[in-house]
Amino acid sequence: MTTFTGHDGTRLGYRVLGGGEPLLVLAGGAMRDSAYLGDLGGLSAHRALHVLDLRGTGRSEHPADPASYRVDRQVADVEAFRSHLGLDRADVLAHSAGCSLATLYALRHPKRTGRLVLVTPSLRIFGGTATEDDYREAAEARGLAEEEWYPAALAAVRSAFTGGAADPDVVAPLFHGDWNAGARAHEAGRAAQSHPEAAAAYHGGGFRPAAVRAGVAELPSPALLLAGEYDPDPRPGAVRATAALFRRARAVVQPAAGHYPWLDDPAAFTRTVAGFLAP
Repeated sequence: MTTFTGHDGTRLGYRVLGGGEPLLVLAGGAMRDSAYLGDLGGLSAHRALHVLDLRGTGRSEHPADPASYRVDRQVADVEAFRSHLGLDRADVLAHSAGCSLATLYALRHPKRTGRLVLVTPSLRIFGGTATEDDYREAAEARGLAEEEWYPAALAAVRSAFTGGAADPDVVAPLFHGDWNAGARAHEAGRAAQSHPEAAAAYHGGGFRPAAVRAGVAELPSPALLLAGEYDPDPRPGAVRATAALFRRARAVVQPAAGHYPWLDDPAAFTRTVAGFLAP
């Protein structure tokens, strides 16, 4: 683990996996330790993954000001990361809620942003929100009606959309293309990797969806938005519609994949992403 100083003096850590041209990697969660990304299904064989632990996560320090967890304020950390690495222009890959940070970074620093990869992106900064019907549609596409865990998961989703709370462990199977041993092992680390205070602040302001939509329409960076066929949030149709907002973007739907497509089919994931990033 290597460290550098963020925009306000907070020490931030990152890991380097693989070799070759650097690729900046931003985790989701929101604000989950980046360890859950692993090496993105073997993508480190194609690029040197520089995986950042966002402030207050993993081995990065907790900031003195908790308000600095807000996504727009962390844009300065990404710029400090790029500068620390000595890159004139950086390709950036982000997952889920990390895509909000990557998008805001690209909008604020378009000349410093190369190619942009948004994997199963959160659509909150674009004004998009999932619905209970989205979860039902994804579950029906997977044919989950006979799974013993499905009724409890569906009830938890219904509770979440009616003002209650959903147990992350109960709904976790809905976010994987296959609820197998690998998916279970991946979810086992979630609680220890989560930071509720930071997550609550992350999307707490600092952006206007209309301005974001207008901004990406002028963004010069090529973008890839990758969806999972069985992901309930975001659904593939919403990802396609979001890609259409960009000046230069395309959407790809990975078959039989959930919210973590590098787990469901590592070869398909790395083939798609590495192909997009190739010169």
